[in-house]
Amino acid sequence: MYSLIVENFKCIIAAGGLGTRLQDFRGNKSTKILLDVKGTSMINRQISQLYGWGMRKFIVITNPEYLDMIKEVTLNNFDNLDIDFTVQEEPKGISHALYQARKFVNHDETIFFALGDNFFENNPFKNFDIKEFKDGACIFTTEVSNPEEFGVAEIDSDGNVISIVEKPTRPKSNAAVVGIYMFDSSVFKKIETLKPSARGEYEVTDLCNIYVNENKCLNLDVKGWWIDAGTPERIIDLEEKLS
Repeated sequence: MYSLIVENFKCIIAAGGLGTRLQDFRGNKSTKILLDVKGTSMINRQISQLYGWGMRKFIVITNPEYLDMIKEVTLNNFDNLDIDFTVQEEPKGISHALYQARKFVNHDETIFFALGDNFFENNPFKNFDIKEFKDGACIFTTEVSNPEEFGVAEIDSDGNVISIVEKPTRPKSNAAVVGIYMFDSSVFKKIETLKPSARGEYEVTDLCNIYVNENKCLNLDVKGWWIDAGTPERIIDLEEKLS
């Protein structure tokens, strides 16, 4: 398996969502990130996936209610890893969640940001030297048949992102933005400039578009399957693909 240990990266996992669509699924009464996925909690499966991609330093963002449970589950399984924890006190969006990790990131570190319920068939860095990434942002996209249901990126022939539009009625491409990102350390200053969206959240699409407007947003294509495991049907699909 391809693996490159990336020492200058902090891997931040957004694991604060309760996952209301998964409440009572298989008796789940807590956060979705603790749900069993083929014998392993979702959060531990996520850390294992990211470890396989070369990540070694982790920050897990949780909600206050389940912080202690998530710490116990992860640290009991990964007592040899560098894992910090921080809390998103209120559900104010993905960029707001990322901002809670700022005190754990040094100015010379690059951020790899992953949504805790996104899983992939392949390592997205297989054909990319991650050590070359030092400035700007990078999104990851995959071709879908229903782009109007996703954030959609318009990309030029050099892999630079021209625009990102959330759930467009007339998509300019079929490139759906998946739940992994890379950011330079200026990301926290950029989050401070964001305004809440119509639904009252600090959106990751708005954050990425700041980099797009600076001509500093790259795209990498994701090959193989991708599952955003936020519903019972997608959990079952994920387990079938992991078999």
